[in-house]
Amino acid sequence: MSDLSTTYMGLSLPNPLVVASSSLSGSVEGVKRCADAGAGAVVLKSLFEEQISHETGQLSQYAEYASHYEASQYLQGYGMELGPREYLKLVEDSRKAVDIPVIASLNCFTTERWADYARKLEASGASAIELNVGLMPNETDQEGTAIEQRYFRILHDVNSRVEIPVAMKVGPYFSSFANFAEKLCRDRAEGPGFTVGWCGPGKNSGKIVWRGADALVLFNRFYQLDIDVEKMKLVAGNPYSTSAEIHTSLRWISMLAGKINCDLAATTGVHTGRDVIKQLLAGAQVVQLCSTLYQNGNEQIGKILEEIRDWMARHEFERLDDFRGRLSQARSSNPRGHERLQYIKLFVGIE
Repeated sequence: MSDLSTTYMGLSLPNPLVVASSSLSGSVEGVKRCADAGAGAVVLKSLFEEQISHETGQLSQYAEYASHYEASQYLQGYGMELGPREYLKLVEDSRKAVDIPVIASLNCFTTERWADYARKLEASGASAIELNVGLMPNETDQEGTAIEQRYFRILHDVNSRVEIPVAMKVGPYFSSFANFAEKLCRDRAEGPGFTVGWCGPGKNSGKIVWRGADALVLFNRFYQLDIDVEKMKLVAGNPYSTSAEIHTSLRWISMLAGKINCDLAATTGVHTGRDVIKQLLAGAQVVQLCSTLYQNGNEQIGKILEEIRDWMARHEFERLDDFRGRLSQARSSNPRGHERLQYIKLFVGIE
């Protein structure tokens, strides 16, 4: 029997399949169903910054909202019953109900209040925290570096207060993504472009330091927009991904694996065992599942695990590390060609 066990942010997982943040993991019963189906870890349904603001009576101060599928559901009233206090209870009860890591998810776009709440999540038993920064850079006078600084500040404010691992889930729309990813994961004496202040209790207590993310989740699938041409109005696009959407994360996982100092989790477009194997070959530590579970049910987890085991047996691999990252740029005999090979093959026909 193939050994599918792995680690993610220092956490031990029985396999690399992580249920992504969604309504599938928005209750203790949902978390148990995911674990019973064979998931290696679960990311809880996101708690939104607006929910904390709603509880404190400060929601009206926000003029911008995250362009994210979960955020759109929230703004239509979905999930309002699960406030910040109830979310802490969800974390606590979920950890007691299952034997796999339970990762809390915060969907945020400002730097306020998150550090203190992250400490509460840690106290409630969260195995780790995933920061889902739902920031829409739609201001014409806002430069790209300013957007990056908000990510850095949110990460620092949370990461400096807690001992548990912190992952950053991001989208692909950055002008120099490799540089941005490296900065997010690099530990150093001070932050990139801003002065890091005195840290409170946590990993870096009493030090002036920048602590990088323990993992990057690539990539966030933002809310899809469409247009009804007959009614001439904006409508929601397809909320579910397809396997055809795997290629952006696959490319960046393969280019970053082994080059930056953190784990990489692949998400978006992962529907089958073949999709998971591709991401592992590229260098992913774990792979997050979402749309395929909505479309095929939680039993899809078991099917994917069997597909991975069958493939490993055919290729005589005993452990995931026997092939993980084999097709990453870092292990390529022609690293520069790795970036342009498929383009050349497609348009020139070179084999």
